[in-house]
Order: sequence, then C-alpha cells, then structure tokens
Amino acid sequence: MGNRLTKIYTKTGDTGSTGLGDGTRTLKCSDRIEAIGTVDELNCIIGVLLCEALPDEISEFFTKVQHQLFDLGSELSVPGYIALSDESVSTIEKKLDAINQHLSPLKEFILPGGSRPAALCHQARAVCRRAERCVIRLEQKDHVSEFSRKYLNRLSDYLFVACRSINQSLNVKDVYWASHRTQGK
Repeated sequence: MGNRLTKIYTKTGDTGSTGLGDGTRTLKCSDRIEAIGTVDELNCIIGVLLCEALPDEISEFFTKVQHQLFDLGSELSVPGYIALSDESVSTIEKKLDAINQHLSPLKEFILPGGSRPAALCHQARAVCRRAERCVIRLEQKDHVSEFSRKYLNRLSDYLFVACRSINQSLNVKDVYWASHRTQGK
C-alpha cells in the first residue's frame, strides 16, 4: 500500500466542511458525518475494551468487528457504496447465539457494570445504539444500505450479551436494577 496520508493537515476543513470518499464535500455537522463519527467513536471504545482481559472468543470477534466498523465508515463516507452484507449480520447472530447459550435466562433488567470490562462493553453498546440512530436519521434523507442499519442493531444486541458473558467469565454477578418500587421508596 502506498502512502495515503502524506500530509495530515490540509486546511480544507477550516471552513467547516469535509470531503467524502467520492470527492464531494459536506458540512462537518451533517447527518452523514455525525453517523461516520459515531461509528468511529464506537470503534474507539471497542479498542479500549480490547485492552481488557476478555474471553478469547469475544476478543477475537471484537477485533473482527473493528475491521467491519471501519468498512461501515467507508460505506458511509462514499454515498451508494455497500461494504457490509447480509452475511455480516448473520455472523453476528451466530456469535450472539453461541455466547448466549451459556448464560442463564435474564429475568430482570441489568445495570451497566459488574466488572470494568463489562461496564466498558455496556458503554460500547450505548454508543452502538446511538450510531444506529444516526444511520436511521441519515437514511431519512439519503440512501444508506439496509445492512448498515441491521448490522448496528444486531451488534448492539451482541454487545449486551457480551457484557453478561464477560461478567460470567470473571465470576462477577450482573448488577440487577432495583426500581424505586423495590427500593422501599
């Protein structure tokens, strides 16, 4: 691969616009850039999460997810380009089913936490849901692949189950929500 970034600053964004992968320019506050930025933020949080001790199966999958999120960012930065597929979505479903089968059925809502890695995973889940909302907002104005939306929706489900699996692997109990009704208030 050649040098793609020979100069880091170009000054072309100083006016509040940025270039897309197809050469067009858009405002840095546009729905498209918001979606790209939120997907990037999600990828960063997963990178932080990968610095924690995680079960191998989850760690390996998160590494794959980081690459797919980069693909999703490229898809969002080139209107009309499709990088993800139905296979991307079904892979998440298979991975989700595989880790979920080892967990006890959930009877209560849980709070983010239990262990540090699970709390970081919950943070990733929340940012993933925001990325999904950003993509849906963009989709109202411009074409976005349905696989992008489905991928983020399924990934947030996987992240939720991964939180529980991480706590289980560390022998840490999930933190159950105690509503004001059960707290004696």
